[in-house]
Amino acid sequence: MKRFTLIILFFISTMSITTASASSLTVIDMADRKVDVPFDPARIICIGPGTLRLIVYLNAQDKISGVEDMEKSNSVGRPYWIANPELQDLPRCGPGGPTSINKKPDLEAVMSVSPDVIFVTYMDRDLADEVQATLGIPIVVLSYGTFSNFDETVFSSLKLAGKILNRERRAEDLVSYITSLKKDLNDRTANIPASKMPRVFVGGIGYRGSYGIESTEKDYIPLEWLNAINLAEQVEGRIGDHVLVDKETMLKLDPDVIFIDGGGLALVEEDYNKKKDFYKALKAVKNRQVFMLFPFNWYTTNIETAMADAYAIGKILYGERFKDIDPEKKADEIYTFMVGKPVYKDMEKDHGKLGVIAPFLK
Repeated sequence: MKRFTLIILFFISTMSITTASASSLTVIDMADRKVDVPFDPARIICIGPGTLRLIVYLNAQDKISGVEDMEKSNSVGRPYWIANPELQDLPRCGPGGPTSINKKPDLEAVMSVSPDVIFVTYMDRDLADEVQATLGIPIVVLSYGTFSNFDETVFSSLKLAGKILNRERRAEDLVSYITSLKKDLNDRTANIPASKMPRVFVGGIGYRGSYGIESTEKDYIPLEWLNAINLAEQVEGRIGDHVLVDKETMLKLDPDVIFIDGGGLALVEEDYNKKKDFYKALKAVKNRQVFMLFPFNWYTTNIETAMADAYAIGKILYGERFKDIDPEKKADEIYTFMVGKPVYKDMEKDHGKLGVIAPFLK
């Protein structure tokens, strides 16, 4: 009987060890750090640009125990926040914002919301190790890759977070969905001769703040995915991929089509009213080929809005190849899949209708 009891106790002990092992993971994060984390943690926080967005993409917002002040300050242009207004009611976990990148978080605020895991973007490995040791809480570094661009590094981040949060299937679905839309856009435009492609300029793009028409991007996601001619690639004097174009250079480029990022519309409109002679000298303005887009560079890349913009641009540049696309419906299809709700109307309320002629030309 005693021997039988010992066998049972050994069996229970072995089961306990197995369960404990199954409830934790060792992962390699995006800073190439080995981190031991609890599997499927109940409470997490997101620090740094775009971290919260990735967790919402994974449908894991129910695990979030606190949010940054920056997230609460202004929901405009961020569909993941618009779709989840309940996040506003969560306690703060720190200041957030661009000035907090790769800085020590507010340790007191972090501890006050008792996270089991901290997800953070763009933190160096040494600092992540230091903060983890101080707090005694696992820190997992994620990344979007290049700022203000689409970098497939984000797929690795989604898969990593998905593995920890028990959302692996969702992570795979996200990667498949984004890849399928990218392929669709490429397939619709891949064989267009360069002579048939309009020369395009996108102005008003935000870069750590709002800018007017002079602000553009060399590697602009929607134009890349549409195989379009982006005139920013011909401009020197870049800050990384970001480009500031003076008026003289703009006149020399003389785009066939101009798109205005909604985040910079007010500044472009103000500049237009002051310098109409300059604007009216541009071919695109004379031909009324100036159109509105939603801003997607807002606390890093809102991938869902970049894809919605791409379909609207495709409809304008190559109407026949996009005749089956209603940009508003396509935007809501994308928003629903990525952030859980059709938030097109909310975006329209803040930035105007997607793909319409710029209002200052009417």
